[in-house]
Amino acid sequence: MAATEQLTKADFQSNQETRWCPGCGDYAVLAAVQSFFPELGIPPERIVFVSGIGCAGRFAYYMDTYGMHGIHGRGPALATGLASARDDLSIWVVTGDGDALSIGGNHLIHALRRNVPVKILLFNNQIYGLTKGQASPTSELGKVTKSTPFGSIDAPFNPLSLAIGAEATFVARTIDTDKQHLPAVLRAAAAHEGAALVEIYQNCPVFNDGAFDALRDKKRGEVNRIYLEHGEPIRGVVRDADGALRLGSGGAPVVHDAHREDPAFAFALSRLSSSPDGPTPIGIFRDVRRPVSGSDLTAELAAARAGADDAALDALMRSGDTWTIS
Repeated sequence: MAATEQLTKADFQSNQETRWCPGCGDYAVLAAVQSFFPELGIPPERIVFVSGIGCAGRFAYYMDTYGMHGIHGRGPALATGLASARDDLSIWVVTGDGDALSIGGNHLIHALRRNVPVKILLFNNQIYGLTKGQASPTSELGKVTKSTPFGSIDAPFNPLSLAIGAEATFVARTIDTDKQHLPAVLRAAAAHEGAALVEIYQNCPVFNDGAFDALRDKKRGEVNRIYLEHGEPIRGVVRDADGALRLGSGGAPVVHDAHREDPAFAFALSRLSSSPDGPTPIGIFRDVRRPVSGSDLTAELAAARAGADDAALDALMRSGDTWTIS
């Protein structure tokens, strides 16, 4: 595709039949991604979608880009390898709460702490959908499912708290059916240099229908959605005398600072809502700059290629602890 050719949504739509359950929130996310991608100006052949196992794993088939459907939880690991070899690509990982936070948890947190230049979309429906309705790492306490007939006794992960604890440089939350907010957050993630994690509250109409109605419903959402905008006061959030943040009134107003280096503020915001059935912050919690994984080596190699001969490049590659396997 010529660089001057105008990209459209159709350029990112594959010829594969889209197969999710009727009413699945994945349809809305797919439409949003395909609609905003032309704005990036990146041709499809320079974009890669990597997915693991789960309903979200189908996503790569429906994007007319390069893609890889990996094994359970290994999306961030595959994307890390790809980013290390090809710094000219835009790499996106699509994963679910089960895929990313159970068997894939280790790969996720290390991709974030290393600041690997990949964008991770975490579809959180608080249930295992593909395997027909078992409790997931984000299912609430007491959740009755096929695997927890007497109610889940495990405390759920808060994906954003986990990401911020790993000192991810970009952390955000949005909602599958919010046609304005979802693309805006995706644009910001795409523009970020380094790892970005976007949690998307995604309705599963078959096994966990209505889990996010307090936010997805128009009238209830107007009350419960606490939009985070950098430099703006956060509605309904105050700071007490001891410095703690809380929902309510009677304390000092709080102005959002997504660029604060210390992750403590973003972490405190992520803890304001333990479940999405009431007032819940959505938006960009943290957006800071830090050296991108592999950037120093990439710069050295680029300089060597530009100004040195093959011998000098070979010497650079062998300057550390390297070895040859025969």
